Amino acid sequence: MSDRIEADYLIETAIGPDEAAAAMAGEQSSGTFVPVPGETPELKARSAAQVVALEDLGPVDGPSLPGAARPDQPHRRARVTLSWPLHNTGPSLPNLMATVAGNLFELKQFSGLKLTALRLPRAFGDAYMGPAFGVEGTRRLSGVEGRPLIGTIIKPSIGFNPAETADLTRVLCDAGIDFVKDDELQADGPSCPFEERAHAVMRVVNDHADRTGRKVMFAFNITGEMDEMRRRHDLVVALGGTCVMASLNSVGLVGMAALRRHTALPIHAHRNGWGIYDRHPMLGISYTAWQVFWRLIGCDHMHVNGIANKFCEADDSVIASARACLTPLWDDKPCIAMPVFSSGQSARQPPATYKALGSPDLIYAAGGGIMGHPQGVAAGVSSLREAWEAAMEGVPLEDHAKAHPALAAALGGAR
Repeated sequence: MSDRIEADYLIETAIGPDEAAAAMAGEQSSGTFVPVPGETPELKARSAAQVVALEDLGPVDGPSLPGAARPDQPHRRARVTLSWPLHNTGPSLPNLMATVAGNLFELKQFSGLKLTALRLPRAFGDAYMGPAFGVEGTRRLSGVEGRPLIGTIIKPSIGFNPAETADLTRVLCDAGIDFVKDDELQADGPSCPFEERAHAVMRVVNDHADRTGRKVMFAFNITGEMDEMRRRHDLVVALGGTCVMASLNSVGLVGMAALRRHTALPIHAHRNGWGIYDRHPMLGISYTAWQVFWRLIGCDHMHVNGIANKFCEADDSVIASARACLTPLWDDKPCIAMPVFSSGQSARQPPATYKALGSPDLIYAAGGGIMGHPQGVAAGVSSLREAWEAAMEGVPLEDHAKAHPALAAALGGAR
């Protein structure tokens, strides 16, 4: 097994791909913008990054980003793979981030640069815990097997007090929901304090479990300072909860790693702010590279957007992200995370989602697709479950809807 770190990039440059790749390797290892006495051949052999692959993709019309050194010159794109010895950083994710995605984005040799993939030595698997629950543990806690978990988000996203949040949770539990989450905007505001909300919601969840024998998984948003997150997590555990949520970009690598070391519950990882990294095709970090960090740390659920979503992401990117979460990092430590499909999801997307992903191992979270159903919340939940039945059985939605009124109403066949 290799003891080297490898990263793939898409680059755009006016100085020539070979020269640009060499500049990347030097900047992110032993080199700088001028030769220095200490950079001996022995040191380079020991610590310099290597360009291990380069594919010239041909010319482009002009620079994609401002600030490039030669904006009036012809530009070309290329795929580049760089490799570093593990001993440059050790198995440290914060220092790995500085290495594979640090000053590279600011180099004026480039009018475009994106990190697209990452392959790590097994030593990272020894250094980090990985998911404690993942797909198998989530299914065990939720009692859902053989199909996606049908989930939703508390809506309105913000504005409810604890009692109103609990009232909606009661409606959702009675409707047969599998999974409910706080919106990422709702954490511990004065109008809906975390502790009061957790007590109110868990009374509902526990009462429902006592009556039915089935506990709905509620992901409480514990995002905050580290001591706050630990305290909120411990409260959820004490109340009998089965999931906590944190916003990855708000908490950061170190905060999430500390939470993973503390938690006894699945971590539902929200990716809000991810567009900063990937919206521009020639700048940032692709989700398939970005998710490696969070799975290694130990996130059990990872948001991947959704087919025909309300945002700007293309469907093929969504599916590539979900597949990445379900692809083992190593055979003996897979670090599988359960992908979460959300954003404008309804009863219409399950067939395309299942056909493209080929797996039911996901959480399918719909807000308006449940809350806005013309026959009410219970019918909204039923319509999603029925849509997934059709998708997994290979039956067209319209045919399945003939015997399923909730699905028919969701598709517009009933008002």
